[in-house]
Amino acid sequence: MRNVVYFRNVAQTKRTLKGKKTTIHEIAKALNTTASTVSRALNNNPRISEETRKKVIKMARKLGYEPNSMAASLRRGHSKIIGIIVPYADRIFFSSVIRGIEEEVKKSGYNVIICQSYEKLENEIEDVNALMSAQVAGIIISISRETNKFEHLQKVMNKDKPLVLFDRTTEAINTSSVAIDDFQGAYTSVKHLVENGYKRIAFFSGNKKVSIFRERFRGYQAAMRDSNLPILEEYVIEVPSEVEEGKAVTKKLMSLQSPPDAICSCSDFSALGAMKWLTENNYKVPEEVGIVGFGNDPFTQYLEPTMTSVDQKSKDMGKTAAQVFLEQLEGKNSIARKVLLNPELVTRASSQKLSIGKSEV
Repeated sequence: MRNVVYFRNVAQTKRTLKGKKTTIHEIAKALNTTASTVSRALNNNPRISEETRKKVIKMARKLGYEPNSMAASLRRGHSKIIGIIVPYADRIFFSSVIRGIEEEVKKSGYNVIICQSYEKLENEIEDVNALMSAQVAGIIISISRETNKFEHLQKVMNKDKPLVLFDRTTEAINTSSVAIDDFQGAYTSVKHLVENGYKRIAFFSGNKKVSIFRERFRGYQAAMRDSNLPILEEYVIEVPSEVEEGKAVTKKLMSLQSPPDAICSCSDFSALGAMKWLTENNYKVPEEVGIVGFGNDPFTQYLEPTMTSVDQKSKDMGKTAAQVFLEQLEGKNSIARKVLLNPELVTRASSQKLSIGKSEV
């Protein structure tokens, strides 16, 4: 239930007192009641009967009442707005997380402001300061690739505002976080490749300074060890999440004296680059080289061959982050929660050498 009922007179023709906004005192006078009763009715106070609430709402509409949201924010100590900071809002993963957050918080009457750090710590700090100045209720954030100090985030917590990290998290501050089990996602990917007959498995790593990429690399290492396969230094390469970068690195890998027969990538985009280079240079996927990406971006199901990828549960991540945030905001939970969602490996044609001719899963 919304805490505040908003009324908007689109034409803005119904004004009282020569252009001044209607006040709750005028509504009270018109209904022969008190201003406190009107205020409680507009704020859905349970002490007010449904009949009285409907009368107040009807009169408020008639008089073109618009609440003073700034005054309400000052009374609460925060606005009905939640700040979201992401590296890039136009990436499918982050836009899906944002959608999940927004759908969830709107149920409680909140809206969101979205800021982009563009992977820069300086931008992230500026975004936090701007959101705090705007009296947001709190912040939900995926930290930038550059973020290696956290005073700006600690400042949010010092103001007793909820702070929830998602996807990219840190143990440097004691706050709630929501992520997938990146270790398990990479581990399952490598084991899947091994089960399909691949033995020389290369790994496209992200920046290991970022928590999610460290965990994915650990998953790769563990799966290779558990499969009694060597981890070759020349097979492990840090690759930005870009198609052209994936193509360039694959060209180098395939020029090795003993090239890999599979690539496990931390990103669907670099995996796409690998697949494009391989097919353009007459390598058969998955017969000669298997490919697994990470993210399960929509394009993966439309490629030829279709691409196996780890689903990061992005929308679920957003909804969960919002739920954790609202629990803290409403005082239901003051202890930092660390939520780890289970990833899902969506198997398709690009990794199934032993299943050629069979229907895809």
